This record gives sequence, structure tokens and C-alpha cells, in this order.
Amino acid sequence: MQSDLNWDTTPLYPAPSAPELARAFEEGTGQVAAFRERYRGKVAELDAEGLLEALKQYESLQEKLATPQLYAHLLFAADSESDEHKRLSQKAEEFGNAMGRELIFFDLELIQMEEEPFAKLADDLLLENYRHYLQVLRKFKKHTLTEREESLLAQKSLTGVQAFCRLFDEVSASLRYTLEMEGETREMTGEELLALLHHPDTGLRERAFGTFLKRHEENGIMFSAVFNNVALDHSQELELRNYSHPMEPTNLGNEIPNEVVESLMRVSEENYPLAQEYFRLKAQLLGIPRLKNTDVYAPISESDRKYSFEEARAMTVAAYRGFSDEFAELADSFFTGKRVDVLPRPGKSGGAFCMGMIPSLPPYLLLNFTGNLRDVSTMAHEVGHGIHYLLAQRQSMLNYHPPLPLAETASVFGEMLLTRQLLEQETDVEVKKSLLCAKIEDIIATTFRQNVLTSFEERMHLERANGLLTASELCDMWWQENAKLYGDAVEMIEPYRYGWSYISHFIHARFYCYSYTCAELVVLSLFQRYLKERESFVPVYRDILADGGSKSPGDTLAPGGIVFSDPSFWQGGYDLLGDLIKELKALL
Repeated sequence: MQSDLNWDTTPLYPAPSAPELARAFEEGTGQVAAFRERYRGKVAELDAEGLLEALKQYESLQEKLATPQLYAHLLFAADSESDEHKRLSQKAEEFGNAMGRELIFFDLELIQMEEEPFAKLADDLLLENYRHYLQVLRKFKKHTLTEREESLLAQKSLTGVQAFCRLFDEVSASLRYTLEMEGETREMTGEELLALLHHPDTGLRERAFGTFLKRHEENGIMFSAVFNNVALDHSQELELRNYSHPMEPTNLGNEIPNEVVESLMRVSEENYPLAQEYFRLKAQLLGIPRLKNTDVYAPISESDRKYSFEEARAMTVAAYRGFSDEFAELADSFFTGKRVDVLPRPGKSGGAFCMGMIPSLPPYLLLNFTGNLRDVSTMAHEVGHGIHYLLAQRQSMLNYHPPLPLAETASVFGEMLLTRQLLEQETDVEVKKSLLCAKIEDIIATTFRQNVLTSFEERMHLERANGLLTASELCDMWWQENAKLYGDAVEMIEPYRYGWSYISHFIHARFYCYSYTCAELVVLSLFQRYLKERESFVPVYRDILADGGSKSPGDTLAPGGIVFSDPSFWQGGYDLLGDLIKELKALL
């Protein structure tokens, strides 16, 4: 394997056995003890100057503690079958948990301060850069427990929900698949099988997806146990913290009212007929009476164009250059800096992600590149995440990470830039049809499908509160929620009943999926403004990304003219999707 297709983690630490890494764990422990000794029980007594100093120390400490943990996560994601990586990952997880329990007092003492002195501190100009952080903390006042209770919950999670999450990751990465293809039996990874959903051969698409899902069905006992325990743990935490709905903690942290999320989901479901209209159109393009769900991403021409990694890299950088030279340079820095792990292989995490590190370290990208157009789009997507993190490096640690509703904004915008570039460069009408179909399918996947995932997850948590959910019941819920989207326009293959079992967001981040729907509709709005304003829009968009998590989502997006609370805003995004479908019809 070419070394330039693997990321280089040595700028973090030379090796898992390096003395620098061992020292980072030791020094972190000592520095946490010193911080606790200095501030525990005294936070409420600090004036603005004292709190500013404490916050800066706290941030510095968080960065030092995060670095070895992030390093361990990167190694484990790249190869979860290595015993050395497993041990380091577990050590880092236990270290992070222990340090978090020692530091939990700091946030709690801020949250539990009396209203008047807290408000006075939050309004002080000395603490202006931390005002948003303090205000967000305060929203959780009625949902926090005592330090002893919070510490015990965190400690027990190591052998509880975190252990089940780890089990899910290790089993998922260990699964092997065999598929007969072109007259020979091949061993493949899950990512390679899923990539075949874009293959022109109808039968191969169905066999590949069926093979993938049947292996998950074979492990149904494990997957259903993990999902049940994750949901049960969440249910118990809701009760302990006095939340009324499974989505409430996520919405509170996202600074989006419950009714706005409900509006987003309702408007999305009301527009499912748009997707069904496209599915019927796609069936006509493929010359079949009705799609199966294995046909949704099928190419509409016989061309099975493959892209090399270098071609994909050049296309991605060029797409960002069409927007801004600065963005192109930031995009290319991932490749020149060897911070991208490219190819699928046994033991490597599935899917793709961008690991945002800390403000003083650049992010890393994990891909599972197999050479189809979707993989090129995924590269542009993850690079967008990376640019978001790089621009947000003007923020300090507590304001660095963008809030969940904006987490996918830069990534989806990057995909739009790539599509626009390809459509403008292409002269062949048939290829333009393919590109337009791919973009419509991307939007459907990023809005409607994510809405289905959110609805399934919400239903799973609500029904788990009434008792254990069998694998069969989870399958039924999954089938019913997907049927709302597909209607009579798409036939689901029977193995798809286990489609819930490989969605890692259900395990790692409660209700993350609606952030994709939110981001897509936000990007459709921002992109329309960009097409009208061109160069004058670039600094507006740059500032939105550079704000990181220093403001609420609403305040961050206000310069872009976006108002979350208006249901017509969500509908406007779907109206643009309707226009794309009309454009495709016109090409026909």
C-alpha cells in the first residue's frame, strides 16, 4: 500500500510506545490534580479577573488532555484489530473518563451559582469571549446532579454504555464478507460492498447489499443488545436528569427549541412525495417499472466511471478553488500534510469522518475510497469539515467545535461546490443527467433519509422505555419508518429489515442525524445566496465557519439571512429540490 494513502500521526506522537505519550498521560494527571486543588469549592467566589484566569487554565488543560486521547482514537480507527491499538484506545478512554470526573466540579460550580452573581460575571466585558459558553452551561442547571452523582455516572459508563459502544465498533470493523463477482469469489470489506450500490449491474447491487445486511442479521443478537442497552441507558439518564423527551438533551445542547426540530421533521415528512416523484422518474430512466431500494443510487448510463485518488484530490481542490483560493489551499493541506487515510481495509472503521482536534492542531480525515463518483463527493464533504475546523482555529478550546446543527454546513456546501463545477464543465447531456441525478439523490439522502433515521431513533427510545425491544421489533420499526419515505415508489429488499443495525450515529451520538437535514436546507439557502452575490458572499460564509462554537446557531447564521424559527425556511429548501427535479425532467 502506498504510504501517501495513509495518514501520518507522528506529528502527534512518534509511536504508541513513545515516552512522550506515556509522559502526556502522567503530566495530565498531575495538572488536573493541581487545578482541582486550586479551584474546587471556590469557583463561585471568583471575580471576573479570577474566572478569566481559571477559564484559560481550564482550556489549556483540556487541550493537553485531549491530545493523547485523539491520537489513540486515530490509531484505533485506522486499525482496530491491532492489540497495541486496542490497549491504547482503552487506556485513553479510561484516562479521559477519570480526568473528566476530576474536573466535573468546575462546570457544576458555574452551573449552580446564584443567579445574580452569575449574571454579573456573564455580562462582564472581561469574559466576553466566554459569554456564550457560560450561557449554554446555565441552560442545564435544572438537569445537573451533584458532583458525586455525576462522577459515579461517568465512572460506571466505562463498563456500561461506553463498553457497548466499543463492542459495536469492534464487531462492525471485524465483519468479513464474501461475494461472487465477475466469476470469482472475493473477500470484501463492508465499505467495498456498500460502494457496489453505485454499480451498473442490477443483480450485483442487490447481492452486495443483501450480503452486507445478512451478515448483520447473523449478528442480530449482539446488535439488538447494543441498541437496547444504549436506549435503556439514555432512558435512565432522562429520568435522573428530569428530561421529558429523548431528544430534549440534544436540542438543549444544540440551542434549538424542541418545536423548531419538530417543525423541521414535520416539513420534511410532508415533502416525502417529492422523493417519491424522483424515484418514479429514476425508474423510467433505468427502464424498469419500479425501483428497489438497491436501485436508488444506480447509474443511469452504462458508464462505470472510476476515479483514481489523485483525480479525486484534484477535483476536490479545484472545486474549492472555484470558490476561494484560500479554501483551495486549506483543502490541499490535508493531502500535502498527510492527514488523510484513504483506502478501505480489514479492521479500519467504516464510512468517513473528519476528526477535529484542538485549535492548535490540524484535523485528520478518514475515507474509504473505492473510486466512484460518490467517493469523490465524500472526499469533498470531509474536506469541508476540515476547512470548518481550520477556520475555527481563531477560537479558543471552549468555543472551537461548531454546534451540532452547523456541524455539517461546510461539508454539504463543499459537495455543492463539486457538483456545480462538474455541471459547468460537462457538455454531454447524458452525463449532465447523471450528475443532476447524483445531486438530487444526495439531497434526498441528506434530508429525507436522515429524517427517517431521526424518526426511527426517536421511536426506538420512546418504545424502549416500555421494555426490551427484540431484533424483530427493531426491524419492524425500521421497515415502517422507511416505508413512509418510499411509499409505493420503491420496493425494499427483505434483508433491509436489518438496515438499522449498521448506523453508528445511533450508538455514538443521540439524535445526530437531524443535523444533516438541517445543514442541507441551510446550505441550499446559503448556496443560492452565493450564486447571486459571488465574491462578496465569500467573507460572509468564511466568518460563519470561523465562528466555530462561539455563538448560538441562530446568531452564527444571522449574517446569512437564515431564521430557523420560520417553517417556510425549511420549505424553501425543499422547493429548491423540486426545481432540480423539474430541471431533470426538462433534460429528458
